[in-house]
Amino acid sequence: MRPVHRFRVAVRHGGFTLLELLVVMVIIGLLAGFVAPRYFAQVGKSQVKVARAQIDALDKALDQFRLDVGRYPTTEEGLQALMTQPSGEANWAGPYLKKGVPPDPWGRPYLYASPGTHGGDFDLQSYGKDGRSGGTGEDADITNW
Repeated sequence: MRPVHRFRVAVRHGGFTLLELLVVMVIIGLLAGFVAPRYFAQVGKSQVKVARAQIDALDKALDQFRLDVGRYPTTEEGLQALMTQPSGEANWAGPYLKKGVPPDPWGRPYLYASPGTHGGDFDLQSYGKDGRSGGTGEDADITNW
């Protein structure tokens, strides 16, 4: 005798349903929403740290220039005086940097002025991420004073 009710067993042949794919995409989106802002905040903080380290290295190279030449480079000579000998400077013993004068982490040149206007012999600064004077956070100026 045959059974009255036949149960059909659904056989699945691999793959995912649209609903399963949507759930996975929502989960990935939520994770990215939490992780991405923290990651990019760390990138910004590290760029500020790099700028501070570069200003410190340039500061030391300028001090070495002064020890050799007897003065800091003029504003007109700029930071390039650390790499190429200014005319008429027989005591120049550079180059004072291994790889040249780096741009700031945002790709702009550091601003150099001698004599300094902030109580030092020279001013060295980057305007930060926004490239404008002032600002807060990543946009704040990074200076040697």
